[in-house]
Order: sequence, then C-alpha cells, then structure tokens
Amino acid sequence: MANNTSQHILNTAANLLGFCLFVITSLHISNRTETSIIDEITSVVAILLAFSCFFSFLSIRTNEPKQEKRLENIADYFFIISLTGILAIIVFIAFNFIN
Repeated sequence: MANNTSQHILNTAANLLGFCLFVITSLHISNRTETSIIDEITSVVAILLAFSCFFSFLSIRTNEPKQEKRLENIADYFFIISLTGILAIIVFIAFNFIN
C-alpha cells in the first residue's frame, strides 16, 4: 500500500531538524546558552524530529500494510509534538528579542 504522508513527514522533519541544529549552533556561537533554555528545548525537539524521520523512513520501507500504517502514525505523533516544540522555541526567541 503506497502512502503519501510518510514521504512528506520525512522531508519536512529532516528540514526542520536542520533548522533546530542551526538554532543550537547560533546560540552556542553567540554564548547565549547560559541565559536561555532555548537550546535545551531545541535539543529535545531535534531528537523528536530525528525519531519522526526514523519511523517515517521505516514506514516507507516496510511491505506490510498494517505495520506501515502503525509506523506512519508513530512518525506523525512525533512530528506533531515536535511542531509544538518549534512553536515554543519561536515564542521564546521572540520574547528574548523583545527583552
């Protein structure tokens, strides 16, 4: 059974993982890691996105329709949780720039 969602999750999660790594690197270069929890939240989100990529890839590669759907759902849950985390990161970054 061909699924379309897993391919989109894999592509988008990989791109957002790059965004998270960019944020972590930027915070470490600017020496703002001691005064902010943004890098910790971003690290957790990066791990969630990596799991989303992993399960999405497994969903694409499996031949069993039942397992494919289960893996796709797991990838989807990790992805939506990480999107919520990215929203929190953006809010924290906005508040840091305002202050």
